[in-house]
Amino acid sequence: MMKTTRSLTILCFILTSFIGSQFAQAQGCVAIRHFSSCVGTTLENNLLGAGDIQVGSNYRYFKSFRHFRGTEEEPDRVANETEVINHSHSWDFFLTYGITDRLYASITIPTVINTRSSLYEHGRTERNTTFSRGLADIRVGMGYWVFDPVEHQNGNLALGLGLKLPTGNYNASDIFYNVGPEGSPQVRPVDQSIQPGDGGFGITLDFQFYQKIAEKFFAYGGGFYLINPRETNGTRTFRETLSPILQNEAIMAVPDQFSLRAGVSHAFGANFSGSLGARYEGVPVKDLIGGNEGFRRPGNVLSIDPGIAFMKNNLSLNLNVPFAVRRDRPQSVTDKETEQLTGEPRNGDAAFADYLINVGVSYRFANKKVKVAPELMNEFKN
Repeated sequence: MMKTTRSLTILCFILTSFIGSQFAQAQGCVAIRHFSSCVGTTLENNLLGAGDIQVGSNYRYFKSFRHFRGTEEEPDRVANETEVINHSHSWDFFLTYGITDRLYASITIPTVINTRSSLYEHGRTERNTTFSRGLADIRVGMGYWVFDPVEHQNGNLALGLGLKLPTGNYNASDIFYNVGPEGSPQVRPVDQSIQPGDGGFGITLDFQFYQKIAEKFFAYGGGFYLINPRETNGTRTFRETLSPILQNEAIMAVPDQFSLRAGVSHAFGANFSGSLGARYEGVPVKDLIGGNEGFRRPGNVLSIDPGIAFMKNNLSLNLNVPFAVRRDRPQSVTDKETEQLTGEPRNGDAAFADYLINVGVSYRFANKKVKVAPELMNEFKN
């Protein structure tokens, strides 16, 4: 039994390289918020024994500035210094509890600090910056390993169900210049992409898996879909003041969100592991449930996702730096309706980042303290 438990601990170590936010966030002014699975941020966090507690935090940063219409970049925006620049800092604080060896529950409390620099939001005459910060949308959820982790150490599948709470401010405001009467400043809601919350109760469906493919090599993967039934949240965008065709984008939407991720992890030694994978994430043009009125920037990003991890005893540290290889801002509902009415092609743009940085730390309070013995590690290597 001790040998089996130790083997599970080694498995946890290898899977620590499945890191960053488990179902993390695309980069850009597409409103793909800082959002991780509501049932823990890594596979390692969810491989818990009964009574085990995992606590930790994940930090994310990105700068978005490259504009795309469809999959085509608009380099002139940067060259002419008309690009929109978002800086996003996010922190997830999470706690995961092992109810049994297979059933676990988790709560994630996110906080954000965002800035957005642009010309078009300030009368198109000078560049100014808007700001938001605070608590984002809290997530709670549960997950279940389909197979007994003790008997299926070479592969397993977990399914999760969660709830996203509208705890984040979805009407955060700041000063916008040159937009009021006679060009005066005016307090308005900040752009949808830097609002801490979206104003809706959401349901998350997620999965995650791992499979041993060779000695010290594991395949991993996972994904989630956030269902946001609420159509709009009542927050004004003022986009209708930019153009009459944007009248149906005057109020912010509460869009769905999705993410998929897969790759391979490898243990390099007693304390280090690495991973290489891909992730695909975004905001769909239309929701699964509810209407599609209001303003959203649909978009998706395909990224290559390298990572490294360190684990000693019950402490885990990890770093992921996914970098975008394909960015797409498809036609929104407004784009399609306008094109049908006018007969002219229309596709709005969005700004994306080149890469994002995810740094995580976690600590396991084991109900039964388990250490990896050196002789076992040698046995594992053999």
